[in-house]
Amino acid sequence: MAKQNQNKQTELQILTLLGEYPETKIPVDLLSNVLHFNSKKGKRKLSQTLKALASKGKITLSDSGMITLGGKGGTAKGRASLERSAPAKDRAFSERSVREPGRRSTERSVKAKGKTLTERPVRELRRKPQRSESGEWTGILDVTARGDGYVIVEGLEEDIRIPQRAMGTALHGDTVTVILTGKDRRRGRDVGRILDIVKRSGRLFVGELMKAGEGSYLIEPDQKSAHVDFYVLKEDLNGARVGEKVSFRLAEWVNHGSLPKATEIRSLGKAGTSEAEILSILSEKQFHAAFPTQVEAFAEQIPEQIPMKVIEQRIDYRDKVTFTIDPIDAKDFDDALSIEVLDNGNHLLGVHIADVTHYMPRGSALDEEAYHRATSVYLVDRVIPMLPERLSNGLCSLRPEEDKLTYSCFMEITPKGKIVDYSIRETIIHSKQRFVYQEVQEILDGKKEHPFKPELQLLQKLAQTLMNLRFEQGAIQFETPEPRFVLDENGKPLEVIVKERLFAHKLIEECMLAANKTVALHVESLRKMPQSESGKHSAKSGEKHKLDQEFPFFYRIHDRPDSQKLENVMENVRPLGIQVGQVHTLSSGEINQLLKQVEGTQMERIVNDLILRAMAKAEYSPKNIGHFGLAFSHYAHFTSPIRRYPDVVVHRLLKAYALGRKEYNLDELFKAGEHCSGQERSAAEAERDSVKLKQVEYLSTRLGEVFDGVISGVSEHGFYVVLKDIYCEGMVRMSELKDDYYLYNPQRHALIARGKKKEFRLGQPVRVQVLRTDRDRRQIDFTMA
Repeated sequence: MAKQNQNKQTELQILTLLGEYPETKIPVDLLSNVLHFNSKKGKRKLSQTLKALASKGKITLSDSGMITLGGKGGTAKGRASLERSAPAKDRAFSERSVREPGRRSTERSVKAKGKTLTERPVRELRRKPQRSESGEWTGILDVTARGDGYVIVEGLEEDIRIPQRAMGTALHGDTVTVILTGKDRRRGRDVGRILDIVKRSGRLFVGELMKAGEGSYLIEPDQKSAHVDFYVLKEDLNGARVGEKVSFRLAEWVNHGSLPKATEIRSLGKAGTSEAEILSILSEKQFHAAFPTQVEAFAEQIPEQIPMKVIEQRIDYRDKVTFTIDPIDAKDFDDALSIEVLDNGNHLLGVHIADVTHYMPRGSALDEEAYHRATSVYLVDRVIPMLPERLSNGLCSLRPEEDKLTYSCFMEITPKGKIVDYSIRETIIHSKQRFVYQEVQEILDGKKEHPFKPELQLLQKLAQTLMNLRFEQGAIQFETPEPRFVLDENGKPLEVIVKERLFAHKLIEECMLAANKTVALHVESLRKMPQSESGKHSAKSGEKHKLDQEFPFFYRIHDRPDSQKLENVMENVRPLGIQVGQVHTLSSGEINQLLKQVEGTQMERIVNDLILRAMAKAEYSPKNIGHFGLAFSHYAHFTSPIRRYPDVVVHRLLKAYALGRKEYNLDELFKAGEHCSGQERSAAEAERDSVKLKQVEYLSTRLGEVFDGVISGVSEHGFYVVLKDIYCEGMVRMSELKDDYYLYNPQRHALIARGKKKEFRLGQPVRVQVLRTDRDRRQIDFTMA
């Protein structure tokens, strides 16, 4: 490692010097004198470094011993065209792809039958590809961990592949113009070259700070962050020290032959520590834990006392029995429940949601920061909240024995689960109890007594009815186990256990689903019928009118899965004897039948994962296409405004429409939908990365140990294995299969030995040994035991 760092320092010195004279040919002897490499050993080292730089295309080394900046293959004019960059303001960029080691993401594209299918958000379907008259395309550059780029052009089915040598000074997330240069022989994909940088992303990068020489420093980015080293001036270190992980932004990058300059350096802690790695994951996904000073100041000046004038304008529900049910370590209580039986035998279910919008005026510093974050981020060992703690855990949180402002959805539900009436009103509640899931389950199972047991039993019966009805109507039944970690005081994982899925969890989910569906149908009703009693509508009455686009809504949508993606899944499971209907007409009910065929088997988790990857991604949009996975025609997010900004938007729209006024226009909601959907994906990626990091850390202390597992994926490079009980996934690489020569059979999704006497196929149980782990890449390698 030390020798590697010295080589990097030497390369940096050479490129920095050449960068000051980009058009000048410098003799090797002169460079040797300037850098004090005059000894035999020094000249040998310099020669090796120059050859390495030349092989990377950083410099041109002529036979006569002259060095120039930039590699062969282009004139100065051509290089200038490739490397020119338009000035642009920095802006935050939310990644559109999930990048896993060695795989293109199913978040953006799935390869099926030699063709890459690209998902597009609803609004993107309305746009045409941005192509100029000269044949240039404009899009966003996505750089993989291996350093190759893909330009995502709206309207094009396939992304344009950009080899690393053709990226110029573009970095991940930049908006670029690209021209096609040919086809990828292997995959048939368009290949291009970046001509211009339209706009820098302004995104955060992460890497380790190293010393490159006297007064000069180098940042080696993490593999998932950037594909080129950055240099740092001493005066820009901002207190960061050598050997620490840092986040930073691009200051400038003059040309491809030199190194980019880093700025806004921020220390994340000593490299290799759990704290630094977790903070690195957050920075990679463009999240920060700390709130700006003006946002904290805004939160601090909000009074705790609720004015009597505000209380008088609301339904006072403080004397009613309301309670919360949350995880044992939760602090931000978004929702509370109430239930009672009406004289007609129906149930009145109250879902009471923290009234965040009362405390967060639109356009305030607090609101702008919440919109920028768009979501809370839930990592293995911490939560990065969307709102400052004073609101998320204090003023807005529905803590027990405190008066709290809420926005409530009251639903009258028949014993058969049909919602026959509802109202959505501003309320004030006083929660009588803070339950945790395990406690509620004990009460429902008869293992514990509680004064509110009758209410909990009513909720249990109602939730079971609602769930049965939902599945009868075609909702997909996914049950995917999740690992949970027991950590020590330093964040090191001591144990991995699987989260227990209780009916208490399902009880809360069904109540929230009912409220979310009701508020979405409510807006549809407002468009179709005259308003009756203030804020109250009958689900049966009303005259139908045309949809009024002047009063848009913010839906949670989920499109049907692409048939070719489902066909790809079927190709994976057919060799296992699993049969389904025609994928082109596959309904959610038939997907449930497929899932039932593997229920309780070792294939259950694998098939669940395959189906999930084939499904479209749920998004936010004012264009309602329904929710395929839930089998709802109308659905919105209403129940979690403390941790999701879309719920804040929905609350504002509902309140505005109740008063007969407008709040957001259509374009604002399209923009908010794209932003919030992107932030949600980034938060999910951060959560997955934190889980993978802890899995790597856990197995790092168990090298050589043997585990039972199941093959969860097969590729030409080897096969993936999920360990039983602890659900850690790693790979057995082809190079580790030394008992025979194996070939990848894509039709059978298996590695088959040359003698055809042995194979490794999807779903096959295997026994593996932990071979190695890589914290930086978050990878686990196994070998056969």
